[in-house]
Amino acid sequence: MVERFHIAEWYGRPFQDLTPEERVAFAGHKVGAYTMKKADLVRLDTLHQKANVGTLTAREHERLEALIALLELQNAREKPCHFRTDTAHPTCTKAGGVCSLRLYTDEGGEFRPLEGDRGMIRALCPYRFHQGDTAFRHIGGRMLGDPSPRQVGEVGFLESTGNLDSAPGEDVGRIDMILVAEDTIADGDLKWCAVEVQAVYFSGREMAIEFRDIIARGGAASMPVEGRRPDYRSSGPKRLMPQLQIKVPTLRRWGKKMAILVDKAFFLSMGEMRRVEHLSNCDVVWFLADFVRDPGDAIYRLEIIDEFGTTLESAIEGLTGGEAVSLEEFEGRIRGKILPRSLA
Repeated sequence: MVERFHIAEWYGRPFQDLTPEERVAFAGHKVGAYTMKKADLVRLDTLHQKANVGTLTAREHERLEALIALLELQNAREKPCHFRTDTAHPTCTKAGGVCSLRLYTDEGGEFRPLEGDRGMIRALCPYRFHQGDTAFRHIGGRMLGDPSPRQVGEVGFLESTGNLDSAPGEDVGRIDMILVAEDTIADGDLKWCAVEVQAVYFSGREMAIEFRDIIARGGAASMPVEGRRPDYRSSGPKRLMPQLQIKVPTLRRWGKKMAILVDKAFFLSMGEMRRVEHLSNCDVVWFLADFVRDPGDAIYRLEIIDEFGTTLESAIEGLTGGEAVSLEEFEGRIRGKILPRSLA
């Protein structure tokens, strides 16, 4: 049976629900040509507020009109993001617009996703986890006792001591999201937790190959041309693990916890970890998301389906996901790669 990963959600829409015409249009779309700068969106909001109270100057009125024109162009030419909640005008900024992958088969001549755990949706874009703030509300409720925490994104955590490429005091490391209990903000004694959001990278040929094939087929849904797969080794041990090793020891000294938000498939790709039952004894808490859809739903809905507390050390063991072979086995593998001198 042939199994290959292909698009699960494209610009937020389930791949199989798209019409052939929509697939062709998505395949030909170029992301970002008309996306407004964040500073311009902030300025637009500020000018709207001033206009509502009648305090705009003539120059500010001209600037407001120009920004409104840019927003209209963005809305007309860019694809909306169904999941971002950090802006009033969310558009997709991910090249190609592929939100997630899943495994498909065409056994028996029918192109369809696999069932069970292996058929789960694998999120490629971090914004996929922001849908409706569901995950952040869940984490806030569990770790802060506040189901509506204030969200503070991209907070500087590490400062440079000065080197060839950065000045002393320059931010060189950030935490993805800080959740703050709303009722502690005015008190000065903040109650907060850190959240790292980790999607998965994929390995294999560029998705543009599939886009060209979709256009050539007139938008028909079929098995992909190339094989590709989620690259959990790059996403876990190479990207996420160093983040935990750097950040969690300091958070632990401060008496703070780290929440890690991943999809269930990401978690199942890792090695075994020892579960810590009580939150007070955890360094990190894994919050596992899945993407589900009820009959009649237009898009998949994020749900937190489990949480798993661990120590930092156990989390690192799980991310490593393997045990060292014996010295004898390792040297045998070396010898297996050494060509006889007569063949070298």
